[in-house]
Order: sequence, then structure tokens, then C-alpha cells
Amino acid sequence: MISEISTLFGLKVYTDEGRYVGRVDDVVIDLDRRQIRGLALGDFNKSLIDSRAPGIIIPYRLVKSVGDIVIIKDIFKFKKEKKEEAQVVEA
Repeated sequence: MISEISTLFGLKVYTDEGRYVGRVDDVVIDLDRRQIRGLALGDFNKSLIDSRAPGIIIPYRLVKSVGDIVIIKDIFKFKKEKKEEAQVVEA
């Protein structure tokens, strides 16, 4: 398990729509259940994620694939669509 977790460090994270999310700095583990709970990203795409925090945690349930990169479900598209709708209404 440790060798598998250590391979996550430094991997770039992208959505399944091809948007860059960030880079894996750490992994959140539930020791009781022996499961990965999330990926901690210290360097993340601030244009995609509106946060002033030094880092974010992506729930591991969003991870679709791990290889040379990590691919997660694109949950950010809804936020972008709502902003675009709001701009149209204001105009």
C-alpha cells in the first residue's frame, strides 16, 4: 500500500474535461478503514477553484483514473456555467 501511495506524490491532476486542477502534495488516509480519503493539492488552479486557502483537498471518490496523471470527475463545470448565466442576465 505504501509504494502505491507514494507514487501519487507530485502527479498532476486534470479533470476528465482536460482542465488542469493542480499537483498532489499529500494524501489523506482513513487508517481505520484503510482507504484513501482525498488528495491534498498545495499548488492548484486558482482560476478554476476560487479559494484563498494555501491548499485544497479533492475527495478521492472523484478520482476516475491514476497513471502518469490523475484524472478526476469535472465538478467545476457547473460553477463556470452558473457564472456565465449570471453574466448574461446582468447584460
